[in-house]
Amino acid sequence: MSTTHAHAGLPDHRVCEQARLSRDPRFDGLFFTAVTSTRIYCRPVCPAPAPKPVNVTYYPNAAAAEADGFRPCLRCRPELSPGDGAWRRGDETVARALKLIDQGALADRPLADLAGSLGLGERQLRRLFNDRLGASPIGVHGTRRLLFAKQLLTETRLPITQVALAAGFGSLTRFNTTFREAYRMAPRDLRKRESGVDDEGVVLRLGYRPPYDFEAMLDFLRGRALPGVEHVDAEGYARVIGGADAPGWLRVSRWSAKPDDHALRLELHGAAPAQLLAIVGRIRRMFDLDADPQTIARALGSDPRLRPLLRKRPGLRLPSGWDGFEIAVRAIIGQQVSVAAARTLTARLAQRHGTPLPIPFGPGLAHLFPSAVALVEADLTAIGLTRARAATINAMARALLDGRVDFRGERTLEDFTARWVALPGIGPWTANYMAMRALGHPDAFPADDLVLQKAVPTDGNRMTAKALTARAEAWRPWRAYAVIQLWRDSMPAPRPLPASTP
Repeated sequence: MSTTHAHAGLPDHRVCEQARLSRDPRFDGLFFTAVTSTRIYCRPVCPAPAPKPVNVTYYPNAAAAEADGFRPCLRCRPELSPGDGAWRRGDETVARALKLIDQGALADRPLADLAGSLGLGERQLRRLFNDRLGASPIGVHGTRRLLFAKQLLTETRLPITQVALAAGFGSLTRFNTTFREAYRMAPRDLRKRESGVDDEGVVLRLGYRPPYDFEAMLDFLRGRALPGVEHVDAEGYARVIGGADAPGWLRVSRWSAKPDDHALRLELHGAAPAQLLAIVGRIRRMFDLDADPQTIARALGSDPRLRPLLRKRPGLRLPSGWDGFEIAVRAIIGQQVSVAAARTLTARLAQRHGTPLPIPFGPGLAHLFPSAVALVEADLTAIGLTRARAATINAMARALLDGRVDFRGERTLEDFTARWVALPGIGPWTANYMAMRALGHPDAFPADDLVLQKAVPTDGNRMTAKALTARAEAWRPWRAYAVIQLWRDSMPAPRPLPASTP
């Protein structure tokens, strides 16, 4: 009989068995199957013949399997599985720690610093990780780096030196040694086994758990896309990234037209190798690729207003933004104005104060969004903002540079919103909108939103913010997903657009 490691968050043993035998993609990344006879661990969707139950052990994550000496399968490639969003989102200590690790907290800082950021002792943090995840924080960090390196070796033609740098290794020797110790092969041997690598820039496959409504995601981003900075067509999203000294661009589209190919395609051009892991993390957050639709639907489906919306759009995700400062500017400009008006004003700001590219990357990609430094003293009334709104953006940029506000992963929702509301001109709606779209926080809830207040009642009345907040208590910790469902239900049907590539 197969065995299951007793860690919080691991599905019931019978569920794991059924999902493994049926290769159910809804459970991809929620657990891993380790085979004791081969010392290999796999995704539940692995196409290889199912091993005997007596040889199977279930683990909640790749790091736990690797901590027990198992190696990733070369066929199903565990590095392609979506992350477990339940662990990496919200305000639980483990979630905040994982967000910091994903942001590189252990790349050049000791574990004691990570523990201190969370208000814990180093030993306490280790014990918490081992109890909840079955692996240490260092183990989670190391597995993440190695699996990303494995993906780069498989899917790109980057030199192995650059792969090592992209995965966070400062030394090629150290990378080769660590990779060989973990996977029992040299990095160059893995590359020899693979083929079909794309020659154009860096192209990576980013997996998700179905269902996923990519068209709805594009529609949301299209309505807010800034000409010159972003371009959205019927097939994908593109934007300028990087700084004025080394700009680049990216594009996100479907990996393929196959209905059972649950992945997006990320194309990167001009990105430095050392930035690749951070960029992938941003895109996974921006497109909400680690969400677990089943868990969210169970939490929200008991509400009679949300139940039919979830049935209609089960794959609706939480669309975040590329950059926290950019979202903060958008949120301030969008106070009490329509989405279209906010987009027009923000586009003017970006064009006037952003950095133009020497040569545009393509249609709609001509300049970088301005930095906080560029807007601290800028006169923004010339683009049509009121003096009060312009002053709020100036003050916000200054507060961000001074460190009074930030977008750091260890912030709880309460701490994050409290810091932002303390700034003049920023209220609870703006702070919660930023938490939704800059942090991708699953429980952010702008209760003062007029559309929400009108969308929840079915009798034509409007709820007060207090009544709406009380109603939404039952939606925790996924209130932001209820917001997206209600906003989507209130939108007119989108008109189809022709496909074009920047």
